[in-house]
Amino acid sequence: MDRVSRTILSRITLMVALVVAGELVFALPFNLPRFFRPTLLQVFDFTNTQLGDMFAIYGITAMLAYFPGGAVADHFSARTLMVTSLFSTAVGGLFMATIPDAAGMKFLYGFWGVTTIFLFWGALIRATREWGGDSSQGVAFGVLEGGRGLVAASVALFAVNVLAFYLPDNARLATAEEREAGLRTVILLYTLVTFLAGVFTWFAIPVVKKVGDFSPLKGMGAVLRRPVIWAQACIIVCAYCGYKGLDNYSLYAVQVLGMDEVEGARLASYGAWTRPLAAVVAGVVADRFNPLRSIGVIFGILLLSYAAWSAAEPAGSGVPIIYFNFFATYIAVFALRGVYFALLEENQTPMFLTGAAVGMISLVGYTPDIFFAPIAGRILDANPGLVGHQNYFAFLAAIAGAGIITVLWLVWLRRHGSEKLWQQGSVAAK
Repeated sequence: MDRVSRTILSRITLMVALVVAGELVFALPFNLPRFFRPTLLQVFDFTNTQLGDMFAIYGITAMLAYFPGGAVADHFSARTLMVTSLFSTAVGGLFMATIPDAAGMKFLYGFWGVTTIFLFWGALIRATREWGGDSSQGVAFGVLEGGRGLVAASVALFAVNVLAFYLPDNARLATAEEREAGLRTVILLYTLVTFLAGVFTWFAIPVVKKVGDFSPLKGMGAVLRRPVIWAQACIIVCAYCGYKGLDNYSLYAVQVLGMDEVEGARLASYGAWTRPLAAVVAGVVADRFNPLRSIGVIFGILLLSYAAWSAAEPAGSGVPIIYFNFFATYIAVFALRGVYFALLEENQTPMFLTGAAVGMISLVGYTPDIFFAPIAGRILDANPGLVGHQNYFAFLAAIAGAGIITVLWLVWLRRHGSEKLWQQGSVAAK
């Protein structure tokens, strides 16, 4: 094999590792409750509000981990950081399989907030940005997001069949013991694939020596003074709310569309299959045209889709509207996730500040991990059934509208020359 072929193979292997690790590290805390929410709520005997409060604890610990985690990512090998994160997260899966009580689950989600963020997130984004180079940031993040979607959908489809194996043909007639046995096996399946992702990452990602002397505050001042960083963070807040909004789609299928829990999980897994195509296409379009303009258009689509869904009823002409918007919002949300970190390059963020910038952006951008699930749970529990879900989609429509306003703010900042701030900030950071 010649040198060019080895280089190409190495780049492909690296991206596959980033994709697999980047999805499976979040599979236990997020994908499992997303695809199997009705079953999880029954087995653990939780309300939507209780589960939302657990996500809030995750969000708090994650928020505390983003900023220092970004600094760590600028100075240490991505391989070591990511593998440690995957193995630690898998250990939490073993504890979850014991079906702990609410206090135990709150502790677990706090633990996962550290294991999935502090050592992992900044390293993943920095490695992806380096892979994309100067001209392919949209493709790099689009492939990352799209590949993650392919991994998530594949594992979820297999896990749905595992759950179905433990339940009778009519899942509504399942006993509490059958549900618990099925969900425990699904939890152990997600634990196993998370551990195997760590093993694969160890062998697939090359060793990189520590970069310079570690200083957790280095570069933070320059990042904090950058207005476009704050604007990008606010864009991610709105986009991530849309992503968190997908968590209740399987519950909607059960409570509003009348499906059983297996059918609801399967429908949600079908929606996840739109993620690879949506993210990759969005990344290609963003590289060809303009990431910010693409993001604004996608927020507009989400606003219209959520508004229509909030008024639709599961009868007559409302049924096709519901199913259309079910998949339209999946596609739009995944498209957003495929391009919003490409704004780092468009905003001319220096490469050596990538970890610090990602830490700052994520600190603000992923605050929905704290507030979204508790608010959503209370909206749904306040009016159980159709009305609660309609109010939920109206809430999402308002957030999409805020996303459009934030895009306009970033356009204004860039037209007024805020990129010049990097010159002073970068010098100060060195």
